[in-house]
Amino acid sequence: MIHITARRLFLFMLIAVLAACGSNSIEQRGQQATQLALDAGWQKLVLDAPPFKLAAFVPKDLNKVPKDLNKTSRLTVYIEGDGLAWLNSTTPSFDPTPRDPLALRLALTDPSGQAAYLARPCQYVIDENTQQCTQKYWTSDRFAPEVIAASNQAINLLKARYAADQIILVGYSGGGAVAALITAQRTDVQKLVTVVGNLDTTYWTTTRKLSPLSGSLNPANVWRALQNIPQQHFVGARDKVLGEDVARAYAKHFDELHQPVISVYPAFDHHCCWESVWPNIVKNNFLPVN
Repeated sequence: MIHITARRLFLFMLIAVLAACGSNSIEQRGQQATQLALDAGWQKLVLDAPPFKLAAFVPKDLNKVPKDLNKTSRLTVYIEGDGLAWLNSTTPSFDPTPRDPLALRLALTDPSGQAAYLARPCQYVIDENTQQCTQKYWTSDRFAPEVIAASNQAINLLKARYAADQIILVGYSGGGAVAALITAQRTDVQKLVTVVGNLDTTYWTTTRKLSPLSGSLNPANVWRALQNIPQQHFVGARDKVLGEDVARAYAKHFDELHQPVISVYPAFDHHCCWESVWPNIVKNNFLPVN
């Protein structure tokens, strides 16, 4: 059973309130995420993944997990969403650090005890670590080849740090696109999991009448490399940002024998209420079994 302390519960609620208000600064967003991680016994890392420096939050000591889980040699890496990419429909933000880091909150409640969190380029980094941070990397080029390559390298570093043999990738929102594109390039991904993931970016921008992601790769275009990878995609029926239709558009690329699993939660949307049920989702769907 996952026990959430009163302090962590307060911080979860505070982040949600500030996300709704939109008033918290870059520094506040970073401090809130760091405090959430510290309260859970995690620490922040900055990973050298050219051309970027990528922020990560990881457990301080994986050896404290139950022995039967520690023997799995698998690491689950949670990849953050697009964050605060836009201030409104026409104005990009100056910094994409999330107001509400849902992927981090999911990672902190993962019952396997062997999870790590990876931010997207330019999230939770400051000063000299932002040298490559131009707005295209959270707008048109958010899934650019160099973004995927850097994230892939960061996962290599995390995997080596914890001596893992296999990984599970969990991507939230735009992090789902990153997870899928990375999976298509690797041979050690045991399962690809997304939560309200952006799995067909062309379909998404076309149907929502959004600006094309002109510098980005589309996960739906690499479906052949993913057809033999176990996949599970969680969507919320009330999601107004990335609905079930995006996941279905992606799934249409696969034949009947290789259909990815799509699980629809009727009362959930793009943010609510994934962390409340996430420990049970992990246990019932993709907790590694020795």
